[in-house]
Amino acid sequence: MKEGDSRTNRPVENGRLFSGLRAMLFGEHSEPTLRDQIEEAIAEHEDDPEPTTEGDLSPVERQMVRNLLHFGERTVDDVAVPRSDIIAVPDTTGFAELVACFADAGHSRLPVYQTSLDSIVGMIHIKDVFAILAGEGPHPETIAGLIRQPLYVPQSMGVLELLAEMRLQRVHLAIVIDEYSGTEGLVTIEDLVEEIVGDIEDEHDDAPEALIVALDDGLWEADARAELEDIAAAIDPRLGEVDGDVDTIGGLAFVLAGHVPQPGECLTHESGWRIEVTEGDTRRATRVRLHPPMVEDATPAGK
Repeated sequence: MKEGDSRTNRPVENGRLFSGLRAMLFGEHSEPTLRDQIEEAIAEHEDDPEPTTEGDLSPVERQMVRNLLHFGERTVDDVAVPRSDIIAVPDTTGFAELVACFADAGHSRLPVYQTSLDSIVGMIHIKDVFAILAGEGPHPETIAGLIRQPLYVPQSMGVLELLAEMRLQRVHLAIVIDEYSGTEGLVTIEDLVEEIVGDIEDEHDDAPEALIVALDDGLWEADARAELEDIAAAIDPRLGEVDGDVDTIGGLAFVLAGHVPQPGECLTHESGWRIEVTEGDTRRATRVRLHPPMVEDATPAGK
């Protein structure tokens, strides 16, 4: 490769850019932190292929190091499974029904609630269920004896603090509580690990489904959880221009309706796109269909 080749200079340019940003923000004579130095070193090798030197970091390892550098900046609220995706069972569930729930959910732990998700009283671990199934004794009439205590943590708690607490308490599931003591979400230790190493799929996980799917005639199907940023990139940038704290297409439908929109409702965005709710329940919309703006006939009447 010739001297001056742009591919050779790009890693150096990345490092210089990082140094320039630090100087602009903190001054020319600011001392770089260890975090800064590691970030700068990674930036200098951003476009490097697989390492040719034995023991050097691969691109995947570099990404993991970068994730780890920013891991401590995140809060529980950033990584939690949202309330709408929590699979839980009521405390009145029978043992046979509990076994069926575990088989259907594919999780190793299930939260248990009394009257609603805002009153989660504990969780059940699948190994306690297996112990009963493998034994020769009778199955319990209730699941009360199987309930363990999870952690209850605020949204603002740092993920490093939560990870340390999980290790200390030897509890791998935490219920995230909002400011009104309601259930906001759920975090497992796997969720925390995935923030560093990326998504962990096993043989029981379903293949990931596309959240946004193009249909005929300019229509689009979307999971209500699809990010507006992705919707704007794939469909129309105007759909991402929303005032207020709205991140998903389902949230946009809620804002446009002023209530939880029900299946069959069709809401019009200022861009002309119509958002039809195709699936949902009394608490949330789960799928929507986006209809493109109608093309108005510009020909004057009578001609």
